[in-house]
Amino acid sequence: MISKRIFAFIAAVWLSIGISSARPDEGMWLPMLLKQLNESDMQKKGLKLSADDIYSVNQSSLKDAIVSFGGFCTGEMISSEGLLLTNHHCGYGQIQQHSSVENDYLTKGFWAMTKEQELPNPGLTATFIVRMEDVTKQILAGANAAKSEAEREAIIQKNIAKVAKESTAGTHYDAVIKPYFYGNEYYMYITETYKDIRMVGAPPSSIGKFGGDTDNWMWPRHTGDFSLFRIYAGPNNEPAEYSPNNKPYKPKHHLPISLSGVKENDFTLVFGFPGRTNEYLTSHAIEDIYEVSNPAKINIRDTKLQILDKDMKASDAVRIQYAAKYASIANYWKKWTGENRGLKKANAIEKKQELERQFMSWVNADPTRKQEYGNLMTEFEKNYKALDGITISRDYIMEAANGVELIRYASGFGKLQEMIAAKAPQAEINAQVERLENGAAGFFKNYNAPTDKKVFVALMGMYYNDLDKKLLPEAVRTAGAKTKGDFTKLADEIYSKSRLTSEAGVKKLLADVKAGKTDVLQKDPAFALSNAIDMHYRTQVLPTYTAVNDNLNLLYRKYITGLRAMQQDKKFYPDANSTLRVAYGKVEPYEPLDGVTYNYYTTLEGIMEKAAMTGVEDYVIPEKLRELYEKKDYGPYGMNGEMPVGFIASNHTTGGNSGSPVINANGQLIGTNFDRNWEGTMSDIAYNPDQVRNIAVDARYMLFIVDKFAGAGHLVKEMTLVTDNTSGLPQVDARKTAEPTKELSKKEKRKLEKAAKKKKKEAAEVN
Repeated sequence: MISKRIFAFIAAVWLSIGISSARPDEGMWLPMLLKQLNESDMQKKGLKLSADDIYSVNQSSLKDAIVSFGGFCTGEMISSEGLLLTNHHCGYGQIQQHSSVENDYLTKGFWAMTKEQELPNPGLTATFIVRMEDVTKQILAGANAAKSEAEREAIIQKNIAKVAKESTAGTHYDAVIKPYFYGNEYYMYITETYKDIRMVGAPPSSIGKFGGDTDNWMWPRHTGDFSLFRIYAGPNNEPAEYSPNNKPYKPKHHLPISLSGVKENDFTLVFGFPGRTNEYLTSHAIEDIYEVSNPAKINIRDTKLQILDKDMKASDAVRIQYAAKYASIANYWKKWTGENRGLKKANAIEKKQELERQFMSWVNADPTRKQEYGNLMTEFEKNYKALDGITISRDYIMEAANGVELIRYASGFGKLQEMIAAKAPQAEINAQVERLENGAAGFFKNYNAPTDKKVFVALMGMYYNDLDKKLLPEAVRTAGAKTKGDFTKLADEIYSKSRLTSEAGVKKLLADVKAGKTDVLQKDPAFALSNAIDMHYRTQVLPTYTAVNDNLNLLYRKYITGLRAMQQDKKFYPDANSTLRVAYGKVEPYEPLDGVTYNYYTTLEGIMEKAAMTGVEDYVIPEKLRELYEKKDYGPYGMNGEMPVGFIASNHTTGGNSGSPVINANGQLIGTNFDRNWEGTMSDIAYNPDQVRNIAVDARYMLFIVDKFAGAGHLVKEMTLVTDNTSGLPQVDARKTAEPTKELSKKEKRKLEKAAKKKKKEAAEVN
């Protein structure tokens, strides 16, 4: 079974972890504040650029090569023709959508040999940041007069809408304004979003997902986790909907790619859109995560993964349908597992409690501070106590009930039922029906009812059996009581009678609604159960959850203000919130346990070693990759007879940083970030510089796969490949973005290949 295999591997590498005080490598910094907060430290650590070279609104800078890829990952521009590099797992959904049993791009890979072969991806976007602005004063105008948190938030949202509208009036730009430090500060991002994004290349999953779930969140790592897309633009290089007449986008800056590679202690910078961190949580919150929330979610997902794995192995059609879903479910299942173990090993709760004691000592030492913050910890404890039963109820609804695809899909019909019950005009009802009709094909393309039925039986059984019965919706409590927690018969009834289990059934149901039949949804058993769960959530869970979190937001806003006042010499960075950030560190190994040191890089040799292991499906490789290895046919991308694959550095990253460029001191691309080590997964809550490492695909491995493995050298030719002065080739200064960078000529590439072959021969003779 998957879970046992992975947990066995995890157990073999786990270690003791501790949290130390913050150091400069920690942090996800706002680009516009680098000059005042970080520039000096970054340059001391080796950066050869200025803060303006990284972020500027007056000249092209590194930020102009960075995009939010689909709103869930990061990508970077690597050519003057709109070529975009991101992770394989970020493009996985698109690769899957274009795959079929006949054209299995997941298994075989995909490479467009001409621009005409590049595949459109409706709905996929790439968003650039035009500029940032501190708008705290405008957004908080009038907020101090609010009598409640809800009233304050209403004022803020009104101000946000006003400032955003005024800032983008008369342009095609958008404005994103988000809170920082729990609403103490607000920053605005002016954005430009491109909508014609086409798939260019993706290695087979045996490369792009090499190691699979076995290696996920692990180091050493040998995954070629990258894919290539291209941004297309309309007239004047501006965003446009898909059209065959669109032209490749001309970026303001694209990242030159270094062939010099990395060495220990090299400066590294990660530029991207980290999703969510919670570095300033109190001990009460971490206790809730560790003891209540994570264990429940881990258990539910483990159960679901075992069911999906079995069905995917039995059918290629199901494998393709559920490939992206399985990867998504497994990703955080394993992350939460590592996070919980890390929090325990690091004594994170105790360390937070110690900080809180220090804070209260500081508070009690001054009457003014005592008046302002004296009841803060008591209020935290009171509010987290109010979440008893609420957090676990919410987790089971989100993970168990809505982990059943039919239940989650049926909940999407709730608005239609509300319109019918309210006797809305038929034209409005028909418009909602049309939206549901349009979405049906996409849902059922990747849905298998027999598989989902198995998930239903298992997860609904967990929902009923694991929770205190008073926390359950009446429909679930009644159904479970009749069968003593066995939901097999209910599954038989629902999946045989519901019209929401097939595209044809959905269309028939919606046709009846259009015809004026008002009871068809209420009579559908899948909708009836889903609606009962939704109603329970909205009436019994959400009100308390929302009210308590409103209170907590106010408390955290006050707490972070107090912490910053207490630790005035410390540089504070805001939690990640899917906005553009800079993290920096260095290439360095680490010690996972006593007497063991993990090197900072991996090579193709390691892939072959793993591939030799028997019985591990995640370590199967393409035969052509083996042939290239045996011939040592690495082209100009190998070094000293080795083909580098991945490396680690101490940059602070999280979800959303997937696909982020890892950039060297000269502003050149050296790798693409795709993961963290398992020992450092708790960095979303507590950063540990001795253990936290981000994992990147070496840029040279990406080039090797594109050129030598895929035979797509035409893509490499449009990139800008550079090396340092030690080779006698020109050094590219990324700061001079207005000047064209020099690519390696064919002659220079042949020279490098010849030199590499000579080194291999010499190394062989020595051995």
